Amino acid sequence: MAEEKRLSKKDVVKAFWRWTFFSHANYNYERLEATGLVHSYKHVIKKLYGDDPEEYKACIKRHMQFFNTEPHIGGVIPGIVLAMEEERANGAPITDEAINGVKTGLMGPFAGIGDTLWQGTLTPLLLAFGISLGSQGNLMGPLVYTLLMFGVMFPAAYICWMKGYELGKDGIEKILGGNQLQMLITGASAMGAIVLGALSSQFVTVNCAAVIKFGALEMNVQETVFDALFKGILPLGVTLLTLYLLKNRKMKATTVMGILILIGLAGGVIGFLG
Repeated sequence: MAEEKRLSKKDVVKAFWRWTFFSHANYNYERLEATGLVHSYKHVIKKLYGDDPEEYKACIKRHMQFFNTEPHIGGVIPGIVLAMEEERANGAPITDEAINGVKTGLMGPFAGIGDTLWQGTLTPLLLAFGISLGSQGNLMGPLVYTLLMFGVMFPAAYICWMKGYELGKDGIEKILGGNQLQMLITGASAMGAIVLGALSSQFVTVNCAAVIKFGALEMNVQETVFDALFKGILPLGVTLLTLYLLKNRKMKATTVMGILILIGLAGGVIGFLG
């Protein structure tokens, strides 16, 4: 009877750290994160299939297929696949198609969740802290941002990877069951919108320099009109215009920047903006 092949916690954790630091080390248009995944599995593949050259090569080939997801929250996928490879090495009827099916089926949803959480929520939120300190001349701003980012990122990524390994191939239905994914995406999107709104109100500055004269009386348009109607209406208008051009008109960011520059120049020349 063949000896059972089991991965130790050290093996799983080592794969996690390799994935964390090398998932994008050889990022390319043909395979994206595939080579990073193979590198993270390197010692695992050798341990599970080192005594079978054909299975060893087959394992490398199946993980060299196109793979791309958000590397932290999406680390649950390599964790699941790691458990599937372990079971396959011990004789479980797990095919190449089953393993690649898990990867391709989950990489999109978890990329959406991860990108929403990191790029749309966590990064703007932590940048708000760092930029607020830095804008006041405090050198702790960049340091605070970096420490907070890594302080949240690494524990979350580790938990997702280990949870994926624990769930294994039977965890797919648990992950996709119910409406947990949709609730998470909706909540993260709402939080991201709130944070971006707060950042916009703080860092988008537009003032009307126009002054209306009635004989000896001078009326500042910014104070008596815009601020009286809706304080911050001009920055809000510029923000909404930018969103409209990017999202609805599908313009490039550089084109939108050019339009905003032209609006600013024109408004300054005629004395409306200042």
